[in-house]
Amino acid sequence: MSKLEKKDTVTVQIKYKDVRQTFAGNANDVWVSVNRFFCEMIPALDLARKIMLTIDLPGLVENFKDIIAIAPEGPQLLIHTQKLTDSETLLLNLLAAYIGFKLGNPDREWLSKGELQTKLGKSMKITSTRLSELVRKGLVLKTKDENYRITALGIKQLQQEMLPKI
Repeated sequence: MSKLEKKDTVTVQIKYKDVRQTFAGNANDVWVSVNRFFCEMIPALDLARKIMLTIDLPGLVENFKDIIAIAPEGPQLLIHTQKLTDSETLLLNLLAAYIGFKLGNPDREWLSKGELQTKLGKSMKITSTRLSELVRKGLVLKTKDENYRITALGIKQLQQEMLPKI
């Protein structure tokens, strides 16, 4: 590249939310690329954000502050579970583990089947059946180590369907 070509090169770097883009070249090409970015990329990102399932941790904590607690011993339910279904009880316990993990206590966002069976207070067969149903519905994910964690869809369903019920 000659000195003249280097001198005529324009570089523009754009950062929009989580997207970074760099354009380099002659002024006209960069101008066209930057305009294309603004015309195509930003509306597409805004549209995608409208359908992306994201978790608002502060809002989640506020919504469930009277239902779950993060104790030194680990996540706990503050409510009696007699009026809840087995699936709702499992989901709440997994939500408590998720929130505890996000807040730095304990050091994992999952619970084992044995822990969930103890928290549910039912037989291992009933616990396994309910967990399988929740996994099939996409509300819970079974990890490669045979543990369970709540999904974003599971959190959303708890907020929309169960929270008003409680």
